[in-house]
Amino acid sequence: MAFGRSSRSRRPVEPVTLKLLVAGGFGVGKTTMVGAVSEIRPLRTEERLTEAGRPVDDLEGVEGKTTTTVAMDFGRITLREDLVLYLFGTPGQDRFWFLWDELAQGALGAVVLADTRRLEDSFAAVDYFERRKIPFAVAVNCFEGAGRFPTATVRAALDLDPEVPLLLCDARDRSSVRDVLVAVVEHALARAAAPREPATT
Repeated sequence: MAFGRSSRSRRPVEPVTLKLLVAGGFGVGKTTMVGAVSEIRPLRTEERLTEAGRPVDDLEGVEGKTTTTVAMDFGRITLREDLVLYLFGTPGQDRFWFLWDELAQGALGAVVLADTRRLEDSFAAVDYFERRKIPFAVAVNCFEGAGRFPTATVRAALDLDPEVPLLLCDARDRSSVRDVLVAVVEHALARAAAPREPATT
């Protein structure tokens, strides 16, 4: 007697796990973004800002900020049954940049979170991923009271290549953050599938 394949006999899908970085300047919302979308309790390495750090911590535009990430944030989100993202939020201050190279190892891509009030704080992150040829998207975190500019204006200010995705988002909103992460994954996979230009001699 022949039996049809029942749903019970199907082997569970082994998900593909991908690593993404969430980067950007100090106080731009990286910890908030990871926490908003993570389906597990996010790992955070935040410490209180101290008087000793004032000479090296630029608080202009984020005067109300009382803590800072000193190593990384970590979260996880399942986009589909067969696709899980591990999110690593980078520290935003210059004095912790030595951690970026370790966090970037094995990353499929990255989100550069930007604040239009301090857009220049995003330059270093954009340059970092461009030089290392790590696919990235820029997400403008729409803070209350911050100026709203056309995406073309922000793209020109950051001197982004045309193929780099640029999105507006709310780092507190799960669905908004999820849209950003999907854009990064799609961009990275498209880059990986694109034919490589032959090396010139």
